[in-house]
Amino acid sequence: MTDTAETQHPMPDQLVQILNVERIEDNFFRGIETPNGEGRMFGGQVLGQALMSAIQTVDGGKVNHSLHAYFMRPGDATKPVLYRVERDMDGNSFATRRVIAIQNGQPILNLAASFQVQEEGFSHATEMPADVPMPEDCMSEKEMVETYEGELPDSFRRFMRWNRPVEMRPCQPLPPFIDTPVKGETYRWIKTKAPLPDDPNLHRGALVYASDMGLIGAALAVHGINFHTVGMRVASLDHSMWIHGDFRVDDWLLFCMESPWTGGGRGLTRGRFFTRDGRLVATLAQEGMTRQKLPK
Repeated sequence: MTDTAETQHPMPDQLVQILNVERIEDNFFRGIETPNGEGRMFGGQVLGQALMSAIQTVDGGKVNHSLHAYFMRPGDATKPVLYRVERDMDGNSFATRRVIAIQNGQPILNLAASFQVQEEGFSHATEMPADVPMPEDCMSEKEMVETYEGELPDSFRRFMRWNRPVEMRPCQPLPPFIDTPVKGETYRWIKTKAPLPDDPNLHRGALVYASDMGLIGAALAVHGINFHTVGMRVASLDHSMWIHGDFRVDDWLLFCMESPWTGGGRGLTRGRFFTRDGRLVATLAQEGMTRQKLPK
C-alpha cells in the first residue's frame, strides 16, 4: 500500500541499485530500503523488487509477460524488504511464480507473475492516440511547478523537490495545476533520468516501478482533485500489468491513463504504455483507496 503524500524517492542513479535484489538463499531475496527514505515506501519499489526476485528464479529464456499484485500493508522506507519466491510451475513454454514481500515478519505485498518463451503468433495492437504532443513539446513537472508556483499546495511543492529517478512530462495540466474536472484519457511522457544497462529484464522492472507513479491520480482528476487535496487519503490497493514486448525505459514512453469508475472509497484506473514510434508495449490496471476526510 502506498500513501503518496508520504513517499520518498531515490536519486536517479540509484534505480539500478534498488532493482538489483540480493539472493540470500535459494528462494529468498532482499531488496534495499529507499535511499534517504522516510515514512511509507513507494509501492512501485516493492513491485519492482518483487518482480526482479521472481526473474532470478526463471530460466530457459522465459520473460515476464504479466503480473498481478495486492498491497496489504504499508512498507517502511527505512528498512529492507525480504522476498520469498514460490516456484509454482515450470513448463516448456510458460513458468509461474508467487512472491511474498515481508517486513517486520508480516507480508506487505503478494505478487503472481507469469513468464513465457518468446515466440511468433497472431499480432495486432491498439494504435497510439493521435495528436499527442511529443515530449520535447511538453513542459517538465519542474517547469510546470515554476509556472503555477503560487497556486500549488505546500505539500505538493515539497513532494516535487524530491529527486525521483523517473522524469515525467504531462501533455496537459492536471490537478493540482488546475482545479477543474478532467474527463477522458490523459497523457504524460516518462523515462528514467539516467541511462540503464542493456538488460531487458531490468527495463521491465523499471517500468513496473514507474507504473505506480500517479495512476490513481487519473481517478481523482475526474473530480477535479488530487493526492494533495485537503483530507485525501490515497493508497494503491492492487496492480495488474501485461507486458507485450521489449522496450527501453531510458527512452520516452507515452503513459496513457483513464478512470472508468469510482465509488465506495475506491477508484479504478487503466493505463497503456507506447514507445514514441507508436508501439504498444504494456497495459495495466490499478484500483486504489480514494477517501476524503475533511477536518471538522
